[in-house]
Amino acid sequence: MKNILVLIALISFLTVFSQERETSGKTMGFYFNPSMHLGLKLNKEKEIPNNTQYITPEPPRKIMYGITAIGGYNFLPNFAIGSGFRYSFIQDNYHLIYLMVQPKFIFDPGERPFYIELNYGRQLNHSLVSDAEFWGGRLGLQVSYSKRISQEGGIFLESHKLGNSNPFFVGLSYGVTIFSNKNYTGYGED
Repeated sequence: MKNILVLIALISFLTVFSQERETSGKTMGFYFNPSMHLGLKLNKEKEIPNNTQYITPEPPRKIMYGITAIGGYNFLPNFAIGSGFRYSFIQDNYHLIYLMVQPKFIFDPGERPFYIELNYGRQLNHSLVSDAEFWGGRLGLQVSYSKRISQEGGIFLESHKLGNSNPFFVGLSYGVTIFSNKNYTGYGED
């Protein structure tokens, strides 16, 4: 019985980890993804009258923008994981730098893959608020540009925790992805 189980395990590992010529190039390998984002706050927060002489933080304004730089590894055709940094400007004295973690799910890898990213970030710097964090997601499309570069655009949804305020943003992002596998797109095939 042990020998049969070992044989079944070996056969299943061989089929899972074997690669055909056609599917072996369907991962990006290592990648670097700089992008820009612009968002609009959806929820309206309750205005608290300022009847004190001390400075109190204002609720975040309607628009936020920033840049993100993520580096990661695409080790399965439909999954990649990355980490990096993000700068977000929400309003004066809300210059936030986050350390991010980003799992990425890729559908139809190659020339025009559709992707879903899940984002989590934790504040690194000290600003008007401390211990800020955000959770979010992004839906987008990559369009191959050359052997190792793709453009990407997407729509993001994010919920931030900024002190006593919890704004929710929706917006657009645009970036490029530079990857190590030159055979990921049709441009690299010889």
